[in-house]
Amino acid sequence: MSIRVFVVDDHRLFLAGVRAELGERFDLVGEAVDVDEAIEAITRLAPDVALVDVHMPGGGGTAVVRAATASSPEVKFLALSVSDAAEDVIAMIRAGARGYVTKSIAADDLAEAVRRVHAGDAVFSPRLAGFVLDAFAAATPPDLDPDLDRLTDREREVLRQIARGYAYKQVARRLGISVKTVESHVSAVLRKLQLSNRHELTRWATERRII
Repeated sequence: MSIRVFVVDDHRLFLAGVRAELGERFDLVGEAVDVDEAIEAITRLAPDVALVDVHMPGGGGTAVVRAATASSPEVKFLALSVSDAAEDVIAMIRAGARGYVTKSIAADDLAEAVRRVHAGDAVFSPRLAGFVLDAFAAATPPDLDPDLDRLTDREREVLRQIARGYAYKQVARRLGISVKTVESHVSAVLRKLQLSNRHELTRWATERRII
């Protein structure tokens, strides 16, 4: 079954581009160019995923996400913006978006981001994930988790890096270990947590606020 996607952006040229790139991959059920129109249409159509621009007149993307989430909590939101400012990223996540990507993203990567958000993952580029981590660093830590206690310190660090969106090669460079060692740690983490893939791993880490 095709994922139903709604797009919100006040630049019609950009909307046309998204339509051209994603139209054959998803069921594009509608689009809107302003906040009020977006809230009404998302509430009425209840898409699986809504791509929402951040900066628009009338309250911007945060207003859309807050209002639409209140009436249609099943809709998942992915912020899509030219801005990579920390305050914009944090505002959208606090409003209820499940991810945040910039408009420089490649079409294939955007399609994958839509699929991952639909599957329940939190999706950010590595740089933007850092903003989220910093913003919520002071949050109350989760209760002790017996599953997490099964992991070694190194496995926990690899888990965090993978959940932040880094590729195996990037994790290897950041931690000063080989790609093969990263793969070995990921396999051990998946086995201990009884997960199947890195998408499930990311979701698991995000739910526990340990990324």
